[in-house]
Amino acid sequence: MLFQEAAMQSQKPFFDDLARVASGALGALSGLRAEMEAMMRQQFERFTSSLDLVPREEFEVVRAMAIKAREDNEAQAARINELEARLAALSAAPAPAPTRPKAAPKPKAPPKAVK
Repeated sequence: MLFQEAAMQSQKPFFDDLARVASGALGALSGLRAEMEAMMRQQFERFTSSLDLVPREEFEVVRAMAIKAREDNEAQAARINELEARLAALSAAPAPAPTRPKAAPKPKAPPKAVK
């Protein structure tokens, strides 16, 4: 039993050292990961800046303009349909009978002068 305790005590520092090494390795890996992410982000930003991309704000403005234009177009189309329906209804209605214009009264002859 004494031998087991001595063996446990000698293994304990070994496991402590192993835990410290693993912890240090994980810390180094997380630092490496953060550095790799920063490098990738920088490369991606460099790549996207070389492209002719539109900023998000400008995209949203143009999108809003397109939505408004579509709504205006739909409103105009509805108005045109309504006007065409009214015109068709007017064209289909019977035309009133033509009336004869009244004859204009004949002008009176100027009075004759008395001699």
